Amino acid sequence: MGQSASVSRPRSSKSAAVISPPAMDTVSASPGGVTSDLDDDAAAGDDYTLNLPDECLACIFQSLSAGDRKRSSLVCRRWLRIEGQSRHRLSLNAQSQLVKVVPGLFSRFDAVTKLALKCDRRSVSIGDDALILISLKCRNLTRLKLRACRELTDEGVAVFAENCKNLQKFSCGSCTFGAKGMNALLQNCAFLEELSVKRLRGITDGAAAEPIGPGKAAGALKMICLKDLYNGQCFGPLIAGATNLRSLKLFRCSGDWDKLLEVIADRVNGLVEVHLERLQVSDLGLSALSHSANLEILHLVKTPECTNIGLMMIAEKCKSLRKLHIDGWKTNRISDDGLIAVATHCPNLQELVLIGVNPTHLSVEKLATNCQNLERLALCGSETVGDAEISCIAAKCIALKKLCIKNCPISDHGMEALAGGCPNLVKVKVKKCRGVTSEGADWLRSSRESLAVNLDAIEPDLPDAGINEQEIGGAGIRPIDGPNGDVNIASNSNGRSTSFKMRLGSFSGRSLVACTFRRWSSFGGRFRSNLGGSYTD
Repeated sequence: MGQSASVSRPRSSKSAAVISPPAMDTVSASPGGVTSDLDDDAAAGDDYTLNLPDECLACIFQSLSAGDRKRSSLVCRRWLRIEGQSRHRLSLNAQSQLVKVVPGLFSRFDAVTKLALKCDRRSVSIGDDALILISLKCRNLTRLKLRACRELTDEGVAVFAENCKNLQKFSCGSCTFGAKGMNALLQNCAFLEELSVKRLRGITDGAAAEPIGPGKAAGALKMICLKDLYNGQCFGPLIAGATNLRSLKLFRCSGDWDKLLEVIADRVNGLVEVHLERLQVSDLGLSALSHSANLEILHLVKTPECTNIGLMMIAEKCKSLRKLHIDGWKTNRISDDGLIAVATHCPNLQELVLIGVNPTHLSVEKLATNCQNLERLALCGSETVGDAEISCIAAKCIALKKLCIKNCPISDHGMEALAGGCPNLVKVKVKKCRGVTSEGADWLRSSRESLAVNLDAIEPDLPDAGINEQEIGGAGIRPIDGPNGDVNIASNSNGRSTSFKMRLGSFSGRSLVACTFRRWSSFGGRFRSNLGGSYTD
């Protein structure tokens, strides 16, 4: 279909004849209706891809970037069919007109198991009819992400849950369905392992709100994340009923959480990770969490009612603690006493982030001496961390690999101490420390050429000392148990060369298939798809 070449035209030694992409009205055709690839390539000379089995072509498509993959699918009908059948992940623009193309879209992409439906907040999103139609076409979905789908109701979500019972991960943000839809999801999707809910508008009825959970999914749930919920405590029955829960993350959810944490502590014994941010929680809640003996990761961010007492109880009973993040919000309620308890009882600590906390030499020395596995350390917005504390860290933190210092009263003398200490240090990041000059940073670089030093220039304004994940360890503190924990990060001095090498290395893995397909896919790049709604990997 659409061949434009003539067999009488002389061949060029540089390129073969152009292969026209299929007309987009054939996208919804079944695989059995695909025309012969020999016909598609009659004018192209020898098409060596015909010797490749479909499975091999599918693997090549999966190695391409999203853009190259789309363009490659337009080269010929065989590539279109194989690319569609091998795509397992799809992200769609979930505006209301998507419903018109759902049948054709999912006839082509009939193996999708991971789906994201995202709508612009200024546009009208899909409604129940589209979600139900998708559930009928994608009964094997294991992951669903909904963003700003404000037209969805409890009824639509309930029908979806009945049709997609194999769901394992569900995430929604800025949606308007409520407790009934969420309960239907939990009741039907017994294999649900991860649940993330952000700004769910349908559960704002105060104390009279319908409780959520536990449902059949409670036994399978391993991670629950709640963000920006006016009445997040409606999820209390679900959290308390999730007996196999390992990760609990609560961000900016109103209400008193102490009592709920006490209930959770009596029923959930396997918690490994807990994030508490901007919550009304006190030492009573921390005391309840301390019963989770397997706790390894704890984030206390802007929880002003948490004090040394609560942190001491956590440290004494949660001896497996590996990661501790504390944003004290400059309330000075967590200080040396709590940190000394951590140093005394948690020798396996590998990552420590202190923001708005004022440790003195006493606690810093105790941490450096006892926590011999400490690999990542961030000290931000502290008025008491100076050159003496940095010298102590340099002398005793043998395992330290990444150090971030922000808005602390250190000087070039602290940089000099680092030159001779921390033998495993690979990355130092210094931000908004007025006593550190570019000359001091350059001297440290020259003294330890393998050390990446990132110095932020002195700025006239000093805003909030808060720090985000991207500011810690260059591109962010990677999980210690993650696959890329030892990735080197470029400094200012060698950032250009190292960054180029990293980009070159990441490109080389796909350069062969990308270049091989470039000539073919470039023809398809001149045509636009009529599928309706953009799709990506």
